[in-house]
Amino acid sequence: MSRVRSSAAAMFAAALSFWTLGGALAAEEVPPKAQTCVICHGPAGNATDTAMPSLAGQPAQFISIQLFLFREGKRQDAQMSPIASSLTNGEMNELAAYFARQKPAIPVHKTAPENGAAGRRLAEQYHCLQCHGPALLGLQHIPRLAGQQVGYLKAQLRGFKARTRGEFDGNMTTAAQPLSEKDIEILADYLSGLASSRD
Repeated sequence: MSRVRSSAAAMFAAALSFWTLGGALAAEEVPPKAQTCVICHGPAGNATDTAMPSLAGQPAQFISIQLFLFREGKRQDAQMSPIASSLTNGEMNELAAYFARQKPAIPVHKTAPENGAAGRRLAEQYHCLQCHGPALLGLQHIPRLAGQQVGYLKAQLRGFKARTRGEFDGNMTTAAQPLSEKDIEILADYLSGLASSRD
């Protein structure tokens, strides 16, 4: 195993180990630090700013691992890095469990008619469904893409392609390399308009 893969595996194991230690909150409990999160991520984690990711209904492991990456400096953001730097493992678990339980809003974004079939083809061609699930709702430590904010999706895909977006194992960085700017525009438009919950 290469040094990079070994390091990524060790970090992933560390993140998963702290995630499993925390218990889920009761449905009515709101973590105190969630009030800071909703300023940008919207009420109950449903963002209204297209540049901000919605957290509602994201897999809890995904949320906690992203907070871990921000805290450890493996993912950088002017707003998130300082916030995550002071979070304890327990607080990360609480926030992850809380936002994972929230119901995602019905997407307001409407996919352009010409991008519906094209977006689905690209999602299949680049194996999005293989990792993010057949309905693109996320699995364990892999995020929900369906119904995510369009501006945020574009920014993340561009970041992965440019190799500037931090991640654990490099899978998304590798997957994004063949994407053209047009592919990114179509994929983001398509994904953002998809149903965001299993209901």
